[in-house]
Amino acid sequence: MISAVQDYEAVKTAVKTAASAHGEPQWFVDRRLAAIDAMQDLPLPEMKRYDFHRWPLMDNMTLTFRDSDKHLADHLPKADNQIRFVQVGQTTVAVNLPDELAAQGVILTDIFSAFREHSDLTKKYFMEKVTKYNENKLTAYQQAFLNSGIFLYVPKGVVIKQPIEAFLIQDSTVKQAMVSHVLIIAEEDSQLSFIQHLTTEGDVANAAHCMVEVMSGANSHVHFSSVDELGEQTYSFLHRRANLSRNARFDWAIGIVNDQNTLGDITSELIGEGSHSESKVIAVTTGKQSNGINNRVVNRGKHTTANISQRGVLLEKSELVFNGIGDIIHGASGANAEQENRVLMMSNQAHGDANPILLIDEDDVIAGHAASVGQVDQNQLYYLMSRGIDKKLAQRLVIRGFLGAVLDEIPLPEVRQEMIDMIERKLEDGQHFE
Repeated sequence: MISAVQDYEAVKTAVKTAASAHGEPQWFVDRRLAAIDAMQDLPLPEMKRYDFHRWPLMDNMTLTFRDSDKHLADHLPKADNQIRFVQVGQTTVAVNLPDELAAQGVILTDIFSAFREHSDLTKKYFMEKVTKYNENKLTAYQQAFLNSGIFLYVPKGVVIKQPIEAFLIQDSTVKQAMVSHVLIIAEEDSQLSFIQHLTTEGDVANAAHCMVEVMSGANSHVHFSSVDELGEQTYSFLHRRANLSRNARFDWAIGIVNDQNTLGDITSELIGEGSHSESKVIAVTTGKQSNGINNRVVNRGKHTTANISQRGVLLEKSELVFNGIGDIIHGASGANAEQENRVLMMSNQAHGDANPILLIDEDDVIAGHAASVGQVDQNQLYYLMSRGIDKKLAQRLVIRGFLGAVLDEIPLPEVRQEMIDMIERKLEDGQHFE
C-alpha cells in the first residue's frame, strides 16, 4: 500500500504519465487520479465471517502496458463461426462479430478502444451506474490501475441468439496484476448470452481483479456465465454486478474453480418493477486454498423476484464460505427472495460455512432460505456401489449430481462440458477422500 505522501504523489504522477502515453481520454485519466485519492481512506469490502485482509491483492501499485505473446491463446479451440473475443494480458488477439450484428449497432471491442471511440456510452456507465469506484478500496484500485477488459453494447430490440464467448487469459509470464473490466450495456428489449472464461498462463505470482458491470434495460434478458480457472499463483478479487430495469431478466451461472484464494462478490440490483434474477454459483476448493463468496440480491422494485442457489465442494484442508444475502428494501412490496446455500464436505480437515442472511424492510413480501453443510450421502454411495461402481467413481457421480443445479444452466453445450471437465481436473488433482 501507499504509505507516505511522497510515495502517493509519485504513484499519481506515474499513473498519469502512463495513461496519457497510452492515449486515454482525459476524462478517464482524471478518474484514475480520483480513485488513487480515494484509496487512501476507503476500507476493504465487508465479508461476513471471513478474513482476507492479508492477501496480496494490491501489492502492485504501477500502471504499465505491454504486449503479450498471442501464442498463449493457441490452445483455444478453433471457432470461426462463433461470436468471440480473445484477450491475452492486455493484448486483444481476436474479435469475431458477425457483420449483421455490427450493422444493427452491436459493439464488441476492448475497453480502451471503447473509451476512445464510444466515450458517450463508457463515460456515462463505467463505474458510474452499476458500481461506484469509491465503494471500497478494491473498487477504487480497479479504476485506478485498470489495464484490460471488454465493452459490449447491444442496442434496443436486438436479439443475439448465439452466445458471445470471451476468453480472458491472465499473462503471468511477467510480473503484472491483471486488472480487467467487462462492461455490458443491454438496452430495452434486447437479449443475449455472454460466456466468460478466466484462465492463467505462466507461474509468476500476480493478483487478478476481474470486474463485471451489466446494465439491463427494460424487458431485456441477459444470461451471464463464467468459467473461472485462474492459476495457483493468482490471488483473485471477482466483482460482478448487474442492475435490472423494469421487467428485465438476468441470470448468473458461475463456476469458480480457481487454484488459489478467491474473494467473490456477486450482486443483482432489482431496481425496476417486475424484474427477475437467478443467481447460481458452484465452487470447488482443494489443498489449503480459501474462498469467500458473497452472493447478494437487492429487491428495490415492486413485484421483483430474486433467487440464489449455491453449491460448494471442499477437499483436503481447504476453506469455503458462502454468504447468501437477500436484501428487500422498504417500498419493494410484492417482492420474492429465496436462497439455497449447500456445501459438501469431502474431508474432515476442510472448513465450510453456508450463511443465509435476510435483510427485510417491507411487510408484503415472500422470503426464505435453506442452508446445509454435510458429507456425501451414504445411501447414494451404497446404491451406486451396489451396482458395481467403485467408491471413487461413485463419489464423483454424487458430486456431479450435487453440482448439477448450476451446470444445467450453462446455455452452450460445449461450455457446459468444459465446466464439467474443469471440475473433474480439480477433483483429480486435489481429491483425497476420507
